[in-house]
Amino acid sequence: MPQKNFSSIRRKLLRWYDQNRRDLPWRRSRDPYAIWIAETMLQQTQVATVVPYYERFLENFPTIDALARAPLRKVLALWSGLGYYRRARNLKLAARIMVRRHAGLLPTSYDDLLALPGIGDYTAGALMSIAFQKPYPAIDGNARRVLGRLFNLTSEKKLRAAAAELVSRSRPGQFNQGLMELGATICAPMKPCCPECPLRCDCAAQNSDGRVATTAKKYIGVKAVTWPLAVVRRRGKILLRRRSTEGILAGLWELPGGELGASRSIRACLESHLGALNGSLKFGPRIGELRHGITNRRIRAPVFLFDVRPETDFHLPELHSRWVSPSSLRGYPVSSMTLKALRIFAAHEKTFL
Repeated sequence: MPQKNFSSIRRKLLRWYDQNRRDLPWRRSRDPYAIWIAETMLQQTQVATVVPYYERFLENFPTIDALARAPLRKVLALWSGLGYYRRARNLKLAARIMVRRHAGLLPTSYDDLLALPGIGDYTAGALMSIAFQKPYPAIDGNARRVLGRLFNLTSEKKLRAAAAELVSRSRPGQFNQGLMELGATICAPMKPCCPECPLRCDCAAQNSDGRVATTAKKYIGVKAVTWPLAVVRRRGKILLRRRSTEGILAGLWELPGGELGASRSIRACLESHLGALNGSLKFGPRIGELRHGITNRRIRAPVFLFDVRPETDFHLPELHSRWVSPSSLRGYPVSSMTLKALRIFAAHEKTFL
């Protein structure tokens, strides 16, 4: 690893970043809180998806104190559709800790940041460098790919050592964002745009033709799942139920339905999830199908429409079930899959008006 080239690499990357960085809302802010929110939302989520969530979240919770005092249900409702909901719960919990222990401010110590729920090595390094301009590396997937190719490294220990040595002492935040930006826009996993890379002359992973060798990404343990969903309607409202506070999608509101077992029919599966409601419902048509991913599951979800029989004296059988009007859905933390199914239902209703 030729350290004599480090100063040249820093200059080239910073110059490229200054000229080519995307105009993103969190890059216009110097507020550590806003940067923390952005970095948390960007974990495992694409930039284009994050932007509207980021803006709505800060509009509703402009400070750490506001987030700490907010009801968890409202926090989760504003997170609905962004996925990986544990991030939202950790934000809320960390905000409460910061109010109690750090005067409502983001701590400026790397160790204190690591002690907060939801903050790991990458987020702590990003906050230290971007929010506080301290020379800490921030290694996300994009930065890891750039550094691995640049120095031809596969060892995580050596890669981290290179990142710590390479990070700019004068502009660490911009440098780390430059590495991530380069990985997101040019040094792509499968089709890197090597001729456009500012570090192409320093890259150890290039082939003799000037391009980087790539390998196909391996998907291990992906499970194909059928997950039928029931839209139950009554007097203009939709039936939602709240999931358990433990396990996948904990505490979120959703349409009745669930993973289809190997030996069950779709109808039997839905009848099982509707339970005591079955005698009050008219099994309706299949109105569409959606595709969705949760952790290692690749889900195919057919959506069925049920109506409550008009003559039925209807009572909800569970405390965690509720009739919700479409206009009040924003007040509920709803799973992404349920949101997709309700869009199918809305399209069906327009078709049959």
